[in-house]
Amino acid sequence: MKNIIEIDGHKATMAFDPEIGMLRGEFLGLAGGADFYAQDVEQLYVEGAKSLAIFHEICREKGLETAMQAS
Repeated sequence: MKNIIEIDGHKATMAFDPEIGMLRGEFLGLAGGADFYAQDVEQLYVEGAKSLAIFHEICREKGLETAMQAS
């Protein structure tokens, strides 16, 4: 089962990954992949914010757009 959460204005899916016994989040609508993992929901928000910040930083450094373009 996947749930939608919002971190810093960006939506992400959240699901339990039984293979590793952790929660996994993945941002939606970004122009690249940004996923994150944690043991509990509270920490998932923390890790998601870190992952999103790193994603934005890398995009800025490379001069890339962060959101997917509508087609």
